[in-house]
Amino acid sequence: MRRTVLPGGLRVITEALPTVRSAAFGVWAGIGSRDESPADAGASHYLEHVLFKGTGKRSALEISAAIDAVGGDLNAFTSKEYTCYYARVLDTDLPLAVDVVSDMVAGSVNRPEDVEAERGVILEEIHMRDDDPGDLIHDEFALALYGDTPLGRPILGTVESINALSRDRIHGYYREHYTAPNLVVAAAGNIDHDEVVRLVARAFEGHLAGDAEPAPPRVGGAPVPMSPTVKVIDKDTEQAHVILGGAGVPRTDDRRFALGVLNAALGGGMSSRLFQEIREKRGLAYSVYSYTSQYADSGVFGVYAGCQPGKADEVLAICREEVAKVAEGGLTDEELERGKGQLRGGMVLGLEDTGSRMSRIGKSELVYESLLPVDEVLARIEAVTPDDIAEVAREVLTAPQALTVIGPFGDRDFTL
Repeated sequence: MRRTVLPGGLRVITEALPTVRSAAFGVWAGIGSRDESPADAGASHYLEHVLFKGTGKRSALEISAAIDAVGGDLNAFTSKEYTCYYARVLDTDLPLAVDVVSDMVAGSVNRPEDVEAERGVILEEIHMRDDDPGDLIHDEFALALYGDTPLGRPILGTVESINALSRDRIHGYYREHYTAPNLVVAAAGNIDHDEVVRLVARAFEGHLAGDAEPAPPRVGGAPVPMSPTVKVIDKDTEQAHVILGGAGVPRTDDRRFALGVLNAALGGGMSSRLFQEIREKRGLAYSVYSYTSQYADSGVFGVYAGCQPGKADEVLAICREEVAKVAEGGLTDEELERGKGQLRGGMVLGLEDTGSRMSRIGKSELVYESLLPVDEVLARIEAVTPDDIAEVAREVLTAPQALTVIGPFGDRDFTL
């Protein structure tokens, strides 16, 4: 891997993979929904949409047609802490990908008519989310855990906040946050670092001036206050959807490796405790799993299950029982080794394509103080001990919990 900082603070980081015939190119902006004020709720995701609508030299059709014409993929996503625009193409088409994606990010004009057109699209996206309880419950759980805070509010915003965002506010948000120091350019595949730097410098010409330093990585800070509550959404669904969980660990906390192993053993696969107890032995659910989410200064550990409404109490009781068992007794030696193997294999297999490699180095540049080599990550996982598991289990699994339930329950109360 190589890294270059261009004038103005724009970072370019690459990973050469000479045995492949593809290249992935992304531009990462260090801005996400947690950076929004209540008045700007949903602005980061709104802007992600608008940047596809046209630049000073390309229309929306020309942007998509350029990548379609070479069989590439062009997309973007917004998270709580960053936004990414990316393309994956044949290695010979890397110059095109650099030009198109960089033009979208650096040359957007944010026309009023485009902002208005995307307003309708985003409102439909919110409605689609609301119609999918398996998707909606994650947003509702964040609100139940964090309350009305930047980490608790949905990335999409709300119908009210999206309708209130004007073109001038969206454009001002773009001009404030999409600056060279706050951007990271990442590329991985059959590429040459010096060529990528030249292509990026040309694509961002006019934006690379001054002696600004890159923005520091988003790490640390005071823990985000949590106010765990019970939230029940009455909805006429065939299944009940439940999430039970609480605080995890921040992404730079060394205990994240132990928590990852714990998560794999408790609810991360078909051999996990939750899957075996709830699905295999009792047939109570098709989908049941545990998961972790990690932020700069906070984290989440949760257990999800979807089941018949009449089985919700039984499923929740089993989830609580299995969580309590691990909190008190940790994992067996067999579970510990299986969890390590699952975590190691999942990580390595997940890095077998250029897109995932590009994501790893781009995201790491934004949110970590340093990028751990893959071998070191594997060694950290292997080094997890039963005592490490016991410590993180006691802290995470006994913390105050939030509960979110979606289903046809009327005004029924659920308790922790």
